[in-house]
Amino acid sequence: MRAVLETRQKAAAVRVEELEAELERVRAALAEAEEVLRCRVIGLEQYLEALAEEEAPAVVVGRAPQKKPVGPRRAVPHRDKAFGTEALSVDYQALMAAALEAGGDGLGARRAAVVLGWDSASASRVEGARARLKRLVERGWLVEVKPGRFTLPAAEQGSAAGRPGGGS
Repeated sequence: MRAVLETRQKAAAVRVEELEAELERVRAALAEAEEVLRCRVIGLEQYLEALAEEEAPAVVVGRAPQKKPVGPRRAVPHRDKAFGTEALSVDYQALMAAALEAGGDGLGARRAAVVLGWDSASASRVEGARARLKRLVERGWLVEVKPGRFTLPAAEQGSAAGRPGGGS
């Protein structure tokens, strides 16, 4: 009877080792798939932004302003060409408000994902939020004073704090 029990114990130990090895393979495959997804999310956002910039009509002096397009806008105008945060889409306006609220500490990508209503535990969502913050930096809306910490430009922090809505 003892030999039978020892044999079963050894078989169970072998099965545990096999399952642990399989779990490691699955974890590695999951990490790789998340990285591919993150890259594709960023790539799609960049493609849509470039497409929106190509299709943007040239501004003609003397014409009545056109209505704002219906639906979400992904393009982020350059700060010097915009008349305020109203030129940004709703998501980007929310990020700007969160950066104002964060003050000198700066807004991180994980908090930005929460502001956007995304799952902050998902690496791909956090990277998507980071890409949006970086896009705001590229366009002059935010600055990255420390790696991963995004704030309003120094001139705006003091002036926007006293105004409701924090416009420009």
